[in-house]
Amino acid sequence: MNQGKGCSCCKSVCPSSLAGKGVFKEILDCDTFKYYVDGEWRRSCSGHSVTINNPSTRKPLFKVQACTQEEVNRCIDSAKTAQKIWAKTPLWKRAEALHKVATILKEQKAPIADCLVKEVAKTSKDAVVEVVRSGDLVAYAAEEGIRILAEGKFLVSDPFPGNDRNKYCLSSKIPLGVVLAIPPFNYPVNLAVSKMAPALIAGNAVVLKPPTQGAVACLHMIHTFHLAGFPKGLISAVTGKGSDIGDYLTTHPGINCISFTGGCDTGIAISKKAGMIPLQMELGGKDSCIVLEDADLELAATNIIKGGFSYSGQRCTAVKVVLAMECIADALVCKINGKLCKLTVGMPEDDCDITPVISDTSANFIEGLVQDARCKGARFHQEWRREGNLIWPILIDFVRPDMRIAWEEPFGPILPVIRIKTVEEGIHHCNANNFALQGCVFTKSFDKAMMISDAMESGTIQINSAPGRGPDHFPFQGLRDSGVGSQGITNSINMMCKTKTTVMNFPSPTYAMG
Repeated sequence: MNQGKGCSCCKSVCPSSLAGKGVFKEILDCDTFKYYVDGEWRRSCSGHSVTINNPSTRKPLFKVQACTQEEVNRCIDSAKTAQKIWAKTPLWKRAEALHKVATILKEQKAPIADCLVKEVAKTSKDAVVEVVRSGDLVAYAAEEGIRILAEGKFLVSDPFPGNDRNKYCLSSKIPLGVVLAIPPFNYPVNLAVSKMAPALIAGNAVVLKPPTQGAVACLHMIHTFHLAGFPKGLISAVTGKGSDIGDYLTTHPGINCISFTGGCDTGIAISKKAGMIPLQMELGGKDSCIVLEDADLELAATNIIKGGFSYSGQRCTAVKVVLAMECIADALVCKINGKLCKLTVGMPEDDCDITPVISDTSANFIEGLVQDARCKGARFHQEWRREGNLIWPILIDFVRPDMRIAWEEPFGPILPVIRIKTVEEGIHHCNANNFALQGCVFTKSFDKAMMISDAMESGTIQINSAPGRGPDHFPFQGLRDSGVGSQGITNSINMMCKTKTTVMNFPSPTYAMG
């Protein structure tokens, strides 16, 4: 296994040289980043802050404001007022404003990416890709919003039995009101704008609650909306402890929609408390990869490495379990191991393939899954190695259903292989899991691919490719505990609208004359 430079977690990583500088200098107050409300960057009246650690050094890096419930009220009240005006803003002007944001995001990709490297241990290359992709998403949402929202629907009454043509129905899409956007740590910028841009083009206001890890990158992203000249109060970003403002936000009567990406337990808790408002939730996955006897094993192995170990496996769409037919399992495992040993392990600043996971808690959970599999007789193709939050990648073979790793989502660079005798056995394992976000099938048979895809009960099935969320206009949804609602730019715009209907009534059928 290759080891990148500076692999020791004891290596000191200096605080970001770009965060809070240049055009972003007004968001930083001494050593603490401000929160955003009423078009201004402010300090919290609480006088407290929340510390963000660098996952690589496990030492304090940034601080953000610990906002109060009163400040949450201020954000939501301002959003409700601004939204009424924004909803009356011509659609082309809304799109124009979003295009400005897209341009600024790309222009300022370096400082925002710098935050991602330090806050969530993302490599510089991947961090820049996330910011540029976010700009593209915002621009696409602007154009897609024009296409969707420009169209209404016209109906006449006489197709329904017993009716003459004496009613004309006009329906159109109108905004929901105030959307609460809660992105996760692993893609804090991209998954924030994937919620914000559809909401804004549809005429909604947005209150953003960033994740703790990734909050500073989110605040930099919010500043690009400020620089683009969005109306005061329309967009807010409130930071703080979930225990102080989390439930308060998600149960606030001023919130009209919640778009959340994150942990399953948190998402289910939100859904139980939120009441009768639209919910859009993506809550993780245990994405199954079924490899058939006729598969291109080189292609499969390449995608398994990419799908299982990109960003150290901290992706909801990562390959989480390989279900390999017994007759090709040895050859497949050999190919995977050959590629796995070439992965570099180290710090994100060195653009290593495997970088530290997000926290001690995450690393400890991953280690627990590994030790459980070891105790129950799984075969390890690499030695377990951990330094702080840095975990070396492992392929765990001959995994059985009684092992936790067969079912639980590790969110780390460990990948189990379950050897199956029949395709039906693989499909059953996929469908028996509480998570059902994505899956993939490797086979040269189009017929088999389609039949297995139909049988796998997951939101998306990839054929001969690793799971993935993009392109960002594709539908993206989970079944069972993996979420509710469907994402993707088009689906998000539609979900963040409601239908308004006007019916014109005539004293007699309109075709009575002539």
